[in-house]
Amino acid sequence: MTQSGVAFGTSGARGLVTAMTDAVCFAYTVGYLRHLATLGEFAPGTPVAVAGDLRPSTPRILRACVAAIRYMEGEPVSCGYVPTPALCLHAFAQGYPSLMVTGSHIPADRNGIKFNRARGEFLKSDEAAMRTQDVDLPEGWFDADGTLVVPVELPELTDVVPGYVARYRAFFGPDALSGLTLGVYQHSAVGRDVLVRVVEALGGTAVPLGRAESFIPVDTEAVRPEDAALARDWTADGTLDAILTTDGDSDRPLLADAQGNWLRGDVLGILAARFLGAAAVTTPVSSNTALEKSGFARDVRRTRIGSPFVVAAMTDAAEAGITPSVGYEANGGFLLATDIQKDGRTLHALPTRDSVLPMLCALVAARQEKTSLAALVATLPPRFTLSDRLENMPTAQSLAEIEKLASHPAEGAMALGFIRTPEDLAQIDQTDGLRMTFANGEIIHLRPSGNAPELRVYVEADTQARAAELLKTGIDAVSVWKERL
Repeated sequence: MTQSGVAFGTSGARGLVTAMTDAVCFAYTVGYLRHLATLGEFAPGTPVAVAGDLRPSTPRILRACVAAIRYMEGEPVSCGYVPTPALCLHAFAQGYPSLMVTGSHIPADRNGIKFNRARGEFLKSDEAAMRTQDVDLPEGWFDADGTLVVPVELPELTDVVPGYVARYRAFFGPDALSGLTLGVYQHSAVGRDVLVRVVEALGGTAVPLGRAESFIPVDTEAVRPEDAALARDWTADGTLDAILTTDGDSDRPLLADAQGNWLRGDVLGILAARFLGAAAVTTPVSSNTALEKSGFARDVRRTRIGSPFVVAAMTDAAEAGITPSVGYEANGGFLLATDIQKDGRTLHALPTRDSVLPMLCALVAARQEKTSLAALVATLPPRFTLSDRLENMPTAQSLAEIEKLASHPAEGAMALGFIRTPEDLAQIDQTDGLRMTFANGEIIHLRPSGNAPELRVYVEADTQARAAELLKTGIDAVSVWKERL
């Protein structure tokens, strides 16, 4: 890990494609399986499901992972190029491990491997235990550059998509989206055709849009200006009721209303949790505080950013008997710790990020209430979040600057132009990065990305316009840190 620079981020191993050689990916997979063996979840003959996204580097990395599974005498199950939640739904139901080759939303010059246990996500405790495993590379399998030189073929395809589509048809019903015309922004998301199938299975009319041949890094937390413009253009003639899309591995949603306004993921999470009648809601500290102000959940838990932290906390809530227990992230990925019962139908737990569920919840809720998606959002308390990133900002530099700021937060916030007097700083939270709440209720949260050399800036205010001003203030201020490099 140290030599290659491929390390654990917020969701699995991530690194530059040039650093993720076949040998590195092989070693990671062997270490993963050795760890699972200590838990009784892997032994010779155990099936291990694999899938990947549409990055150019994914097929090569998949072959290296399959080689490692066979080296460990496991039975690889190839699920093809499908959404991460579709892979997990199948593997969790079968009770065997799975891994997804994906870099999620980050650029194509990077990739990653997301590991799962037999019935749930890999937690941070699993990562720590996996680091202790000793791995020897078999002689003659790799050349001096770490390229796999032994022939490896993927096994015959196991189609997991029908079960994934059926999950939503069974819960929402075949007419849940009847009468709605929904654009599906396909770009390079691995679930782009699956999303069309889901819309049509629930009675909606799907209109595919913007299919791309090369990989586009769509980040559901930091919408690109060109994607904002596309949504406005596509909805200009008034024929679309909404636009649906996802990130690269299709576990994070992005939903636009009939005017082409992309909804924030944490707003979508609140709508979904409310629609499902959640008693316990877990979400990272960066998510919109309209959740608490909405008042429908009797137990709200805030965590560090990353699905493993959300999974752990929402599972604790479920074990405490506070059900239904759900979780979501600011990127919109939605997780179920427990089954959901609604209108005589059951939606079984899926404790990993899903993109389809929250979008369907919002669309169906608006349809049932005979209102628009925008009007549904307007029923929430008026709190607005925005985020952006300072790219090419080394993580070590970000951590050093944030630590310096946290040591004298009032003085630092004044120097950055966030406040005028020390009394203007009401609270700081160091759960993940540095989150500053000001006396007027506004928030600026600074945090290094766990997946790339980027500094994330999150803001919250009472109006969309003020949030935009606050975000510009935050980005402009921390840009000074980058200039010191």
